[in-house]
Amino acid sequence: MDCKRALAEAGGDLAKAETILRTKGIVSASKKASRVTKEGIVASYIHLQGKVGVLVEVDCETDFVAKNEIFRAFVKDITLHIAAAHPLYVSREDVPGKLIEAEREIYKAQVKGKPANVVEKIVDGKLDKFYSTVCLLEQGFIKNPDQTIKDLLSAKISELGENIVIRRFTRYLVGEPLANE
Repeated sequence: MDCKRALAEAGGDLAKAETILRTKGIVSASKKASRVTKEGIVASYIHLQGKVGVLVEVDCETDFVAKNEIFRAFVKDITLHIAAAHPLYVSREDVPGKLIEAEREIYKAQVKGKPANVVEKIVDGKLDKFYSTVCLLEQGFIKNPDQTIKDLLSAKISELGENIVIRRFTRYLVGEPLANE
């Protein structure tokens, strides 16, 4: 029925109807964002004959959704993406303030000599690019680079009708130096 209403609203234009549906999906996802997620799964993925491994926790509201094939396929896609794209954090909020300030100083040094109002815009743009490489939710999905993980998550929230949260992950790479080395 949502498709029929979107087509009527778009006057029969399929592309416009798709945009309407995607917008409504994002709106419905944001409405569900405050709901508690106490169910979910921890999933693993091992790649390259045991050279890369991923553990991820993705939470949802009910065990009914946690057992759903659509939800499980989404979680599997997330593990594959983490193995391939190597994000360091789930979201911007998880990036340590010290790292952000260090990056900001590097970017300011790179554009030294430009007017102050331009420097801030350039630095902000470079920080956005930095976030899109280190934050899972801001990365382009490996199966569809035009769609971010955040967009994919919003689509799944709309599709399943429950709040879904990618809570945490760990990525292992054989031979990778440890943080204390």
